[in-house]
Amino acid sequence: MKSISIESKTAAVTRKIGQAIGQGLRPGDVILLAGPLGAGKTTLVQGIAKGLGVMGSVMSPTFVLMRELDGRLKLYHLDLYRLEKMPEIADLGLDDYLFGEGVTVVEWADRATALWPEAHLRIDLEYGEGARGRRLRAEAHGERYRKLLDNLAAKFGDWR
Repeated sequence: MKSISIESKTAAVTRKIGQAIGQGLRPGDVILLAGPLGAGKTTLVQGIAKGLGVMGSVMSPTFVLMRELDGRLKLYHLDLYRLEKMPEIADLGLDDYLFGEGVTVVEWADRATALWPEAHLRIDLEYGEGARGRRLRAEAHGERYRKLLDNLAAKFGDWR
């Protein structure tokens, strides 16, 4: 498993990181996000969406559980915040999204770790320095995602 970390001082930087991730995504990719409320998960997804060419605003699907957005690839944006029990999450039928032709990004992914494919990119976000500062730690599970992290490291000198 390869991992890299970065400090993001603003929401704009977090979106730029997400955009770089989105530009490198391919059909079937799965991005799992974890972190406390307000840590920047949706902000990162906004950047990922931009990198995928999604037009318009990207909002958290907390109350609808999933939003499907059109870009160069279909983006399936899931939010499991309102679900706390594995049976509830397992009954959603996520396989259509996880193994489809689009990209799946899951907020609060730590609530259903048993459901995710072995190969994925996991990003943990937490509060950093200052009111808008965030720390991101990305872990590549699988060769595909190791290459994605290598590309990110080349774009962002702050990644380590």
